[in-house]
Amino acid sequence: MAATSAQGWTQLRQQARSLETQTETLFHTYSQFSTQANIPPKPTEEERSTETKLQELLNRRETVIAQLGRLLDSEAALTSSALKQNNLALLRDKLADHRRDLTRLRTTLQDARNRANLLGSVRDDISAYRAANPEAAEADYMLDERGRLDRSHDVADSVLSQAYAVQDNFAMQRETLANINRRITLAASQVPGINTLIGRISAKKRRDGIIMGSFIAFCFLMFWFFM
Repeated sequence: MAATSAQGWTQLRQQARSLETQTETLFHTYSQFSTQANIPPKPTEEERSTETKLQELLNRRETVIAQLGRLLDSEAALTSSALKQNNLALLRDKLADHRRDLTRLRTTLQDARNRANLLGSVRDDISAYRAANPEAAEADYMLDERGRLDRSHDVADSVLSQAYAVQDNFAMQRETLANINRRITLAASQVPGINTLIGRISAKKRRDGIIMGSFIAFCFLMFWFFM
């Protein structure tokens, strides 16, 4: 008798876990209806079918959990383990959580549908108003064009402001470099003998240039002479 009871408990618990997994899979599908880009004004056949299946799964789980509870109550106090009590409590808590999740998803989906219907109604009213008042529609169009032009002007002004800022930055850097150059020249002129040294270096460079040029000219004449 105890073995039969244990076997019945194991089968019912496995069934409850399987139904719980199926419920979570359907919850994933059902939650996607509220995130659609264009929510239909009324529930689709697929949405109604998914909600119905969810409700049926929850009811089946409640029946299985009730059977587990009766089976546990029928066992003797000594054979009833604390582990079974904990498993049964977890199954009941998960079922309660899923029932709350179904209610929350229904509310979320209905709110999303109401917002979509409200926006659609507003767009329809605007279209109807423009169709009945072409002058107002033309005025709205001109206002929209004016807004786009203003935004384009703002972008152009921003680009020009950045260009002027870059130009001013270059001018400041150029002035800074000129100041550094003047300071270096002034400092060099104040060092005793620096001008004489610079002059000698320049004279030596000119002399070396003359010697090198003369040597090249001599080689060139010798080349033409012996040809």
